[in-house]
Amino acid sequence: MTDVVVVDYGMGNLRSVAKAIEYVAPRLAVAITSDPGEIARAPRVVFPGQGAMPDCMREMDGRGLREAVISAARDKPFLGICIGLQMLFETSEEGDVPGLALLPGRIRRFPAERMMDTQGARLKVPHMGWNEVNQVRPHALWDGIPQGSRFYFVHSYYADPGAPGLVAGSSVYGVSFACAVARENVFAVQFHPEKSQSAGLRLLSNFVAWQPAVRRAPRSVAAA
Repeated sequence: MTDVVVVDYGMGNLRSVAKAIEYVAPRLAVAITSDPGEIARAPRVVFPGQGAMPDCMREMDGRGLREAVISAARDKPFLGICIGLQMLFETSEEGDVPGLALLPGRIRRFPAERMMDTQGARLKVPHMGWNEVNQVRPHALWDGIPQGSRFYFVHSYYADPGAPGLVAGSSVYGVSFACAVARENVFAVQFHPEKSQSAGLRLLSNFVAWQPAVRRAPRSVAAA
């Protein structure tokens, strides 16, 4: 039986995510899959993604994975990575595309007029490279990761959650933005843990050991 599945909808470097999980949990069976049935049977689900959100949503729906992803986010440990975080929200400014609406809020583009560092130098978009993460609140996935640890980012858009309590981590790039969100059995990050050396590997190790205390089915925002 597969212990962890990495959802494959054709967007992102899935092999590097799977290899990082295998590295921290060599006894677990990790599979990359686009099979809704395998996603449904897996005890843990990782939902990564890279590229433009409209393309990601189209590819996910084209492979018939929407309901499998929504169902996985209801009752099992679920980790979203990069676009996998953004797709959980209601809508995105990137193509004005609707997301899965599992979390309230909107995905916004970094505002050009505020892209300046503390010395007044212009910041480039996309935000690409290492940046510090502020752990806004305790969470099992932060266990053993020092406050202010640096993680690797590649993105032009960021989450603006509609409920402040969702924010588990923040970073600053011209503006302060949510880079990690959490609710019940769902944890999602804007950065790439598989590219983030020891801190990222520790987060993945924490995920495969995580046993969420509460597993209620999160309703979509529209149904709430």
